[in-house]
Amino acid sequence: MKKYNKIVLTGASGRLGSYLREPLSKITKKLVSIDKEDIGKTLHNEVFKKLNIKNFKEVNKILKKTDLIIHFGAYSNEGPFQEILESNILGTYNIWKSAKKNKIKRIIFASSIHSVGMYRANETINHKVMHKPDTFYGLSKCFGENLAQMYWDKCGIECLTIRILSCAKVTSKRSLSTWLSYDDLIRIVIQSTKIKKLGFEIIYGVSNNKRLNVDNTNATKKLKINIKDNAEKFLNKLVQKLDIKKDKPGDKYLGGPFSIAKLESDAMSSMKIINDKKKIN
Repeated sequence: MKKYNKIVLTGASGRLGSYLREPLSKITKKLVSIDKEDIGKTLHNEVFKKLNIKNFKEVNKILKKTDLIIHFGAYSNEGPFQEILESNILGTYNIWKSAKKNKIKRIIFASSIHSVGMYRANETINHKVMHKPDTFYGLSKCFGENLAQMYWDKCGIECLTIRILSCAKVTSKRSLSTWLSYDDLIRIVIQSTKIKKLGFEIIYGVSNNKRLNVDNTNATKKLKINIKDNAEKFLNKLVQKLDIKKDKPGDKYLGGPFSIAKLESDAMSSMKIINDKKKIN
């Protein structure tokens, strides 16, 4: 397997980033993890840089002599537009602008189901549908996807865009269909670094759930990414805790709580996501 000289991971202090650090460190000589918040103990070949990706000069300096970018840094909730603008729009623009400047040829981008969150959950959409964002957060992910498409078409920077559904512990009826296990997240990211010719592709970041309500064959058949897990194994535990026959407000849309949240207001807290961030020993 090819070993990269330098990989940069944005959003390294986030919950999802915490699970990617160690697997990424195994496929590169040097992992540079960046975030606004500290990450704690670093791995033997990992360097942490504290910075805000809205600052182009700092981003550009970090990305020199980089082979691959894993871009997971974002304001990951609905909230004030200014916050989303700086982190998710300006910050993402800075990543691609700097990638072009530094001749980086591939970016793995964490997009979101919220870029298409206003489609109904009883529809089965594929990766080719038009954007239908449910929030300014979702809108910012539409921007990121279109930015990545443009930089591929005009500049030849490859990108795998991962529309993540629910990468967190299964605690609701909705998450039986939207769950992405941490193991499957890792499989998607690591396998995407091995694809010889990627171009620009969109897939859904979701496990192989029995109740899956998106068409993810672009990932499993075209790109041959091995997605294994199934949320159905949590069914009995959920039945004991809640009545899964009852839908929650927003469950009729793919975006769930985000689809009914007021614009620029907190949408994440109602989801009661368990912060089981991985710690490096």
